[in-house]
Amino acid sequence: MDIFTLLETLEDLIEKGKKVPFSEKCMIDHDEALELIKEVRLKLPDELKQAKWVKEEREKILAEAQKEANDVVKEAENRIISMIDEHEITKKAYEQKNQIMSAANESSRQITQGAKEYADSILSNLAKSLSETLKEIEKDRKELK
Repeated sequence: MDIFTLLETLEDLIEKGKKVPFSEKCMIDHDEALELIKEVRLKLPDELKQAKWVKEEREKILAEAQKEANDVVKEAENRIISMIDEHEITKKAYEQKNQIMSAANESSRQITQGAKEYADSILSNLAKSLSETLKEIEKDRKELK
């Protein structure tokens, strides 16, 4: 028997079942109904079995793809966080560099200013000394004349 014949036989079995008084239910031969259902299941075309398998595989693949997508998103989020952290570190490093450079420039300016003041002081003392020496020399020259 083909599947349609089996289904018609099952339908006839249900239609010919005895009605239960005061309800819409009917009584059928339990074993005969189960036997027909088993035969229907056995006669199902291979395409239906393959379709069921394809559906199950599709669900597995979709679940796997979803997991992979979640992993990629999670990794991207971690990478973004890492890049933000690196950016913050870089930003702080530039700030420290600028502070160090400012301090070094200020220190250099102070040292240069100090050196100029020291040199000016020495030159001033030397000029004073030379002036006094020149006065002494001129005084001694006048005395010699």
